[in-house]
Amino acid sequence: MTIKRIACVLALLGGMVSMAAQAQPVVREANAPGAASKGTSAEARRRSQDTPFAFRGIALGITLDEFRAGSTVRATPLGSVPVCETDVQAGALGMRLKSHESLTVACRWAHRADDGWAVSQAVVDGAPAQEHVLRFARADGQSALRLYEISFVIDEITAEDLRDALADRYGTPRLVTHSASSSGAMPVYAWENAVSSITLCFLPGTRNGTLTYLLKGSDAWVKSVVRQWQASGAEAG
Repeated sequence: MTIKRIACVLALLGGMVSMAAQAQPVVREANAPGAASKGTSAEARRRSQDTPFAFRGIALGITLDEFRAGSTVRATPLGSVPVCETDVQAGALGMRLKSHESLTVACRWAHRADDGWAVSQAVVDGAPAQEHVLRFARADGQSALRLYEISFVIDEITAEDLRDALADRYGTPRLVTHSASSSGAMPVYAWENAVSSITLCFLPGTRNGTLTYLLKGSDAWVKSVVRQWQASGAEAG
């Protein structure tokens, strides 16, 4: 991870945001009276505040088993599948191989090429991302690994288009300008609800963007998982 990307992550975790099930659409009943319709809309907005964000239907908080079982693959080329650190193919993709008892697990989409397995490109706003990763951890002593972070590196044009699309969907973002020393300021845009957040950070120099979906509070329980692993001395990861 470059210094610029580390600075972007620090901007997210340093009190600005804890970040990534899309907000539920407002439910409207065609024949309901105005008062009932307003009540339904208010209830839908309330539910959306309590529902984690999702990346194109992949909701934060789902279990690793649910992620694997789902047919949702947001990557190119066609035929891409999830490959996680618990899979034997992980080593071929440069990922660390972990046991099924690991406390944290990372996944990427991949495909079988002519010379073996290769990392696929996640599709963000209709364009291939430069990098992507989905991270799972066991929260609060639960046995299931749950998705707490989805992150991407995207090009500047895609990032600008995505900023406008997210603003249309979720409203005006909170803007935080984070200084990256001599590299200049990094504009960081954040959308939040009660349980999750989305951040879009423009990196100076390259002007690439980092897009991060994150469950709120996940940084705290991931640190707890790390402390648990260190205390146990087990090969959990």
